[in-house]
Amino acid sequence: MNQIFDFFLDAYKNASTLDVILEAIAFVFGIVSVIYAKRENILVYPTGLIATIITVYLLYKAEYFGDMMMNFYYSVMSIYGWWNWARKKENEYIVPISRTNTQEKIIGIALFFITMYVTYLVYNVYGYKLEIPNYIDIITSGIFFTAMWYMATKKIENWTLWIIGDLITIPLYAYRGLGMLSLQYLIFTILAIQAYKQWKKSLNKKEQIA
Repeated sequence: MNQIFDFFLDAYKNASTLDVILEAIAFVFGIVSVIYAKRENILVYPTGLIATIITVYLLYKAEYFGDMMMNFYYSVMSIYGWWNWARKKENEYIVPISRTNTQEKIIGIALFFITMYVTYLVYNVYGYKLEIPNYIDIITSGIFFTAMWYMATKKIENWTLWIIGDLITIPLYAYRGLGMLSLQYLIFTILAIQAYKQWKKSLNKKEQIA
């Protein structure tokens, strides 16, 4: 039991009190954001913005530039998603849950590869020596980038990508000694599975009505 506590606490022995508090705030708001997303509630975006902006700062300090770029992108895409989800026509929201069509799948694949390339360039610009965890980071960056775009447009496939990316990220953060973030992504995975089921149920109901 002590080893478990040590795993979560050792990484914070040399961290400042402010950084620990900020990570805890990001942890809470990140989970709250996913819960709102699961419920198709627009509050997913303001709560998510708090988490991502704090995380950008923390990851920059830790020099995890791939993750930092992704969280910066989350912040930008959250603003777009907030606007897109809020759009109404005749007092009805006009962006429903839907599946990706062929064109959107192609765009998603393109975003995946472009993001990996850009993330790779970011590491090189900073002169960072790439190791296996960084290459994994580059791949998950592509997955999460595409997932965030699909979420902003309410495509159910966003949850499939979140689940895949989260499952990869859990051991990655554990390997880096970031226990709190590893635990957060474990919770994200569970919530994403639940969210996929909930969105699929809602989508199937709408398709039956149509």
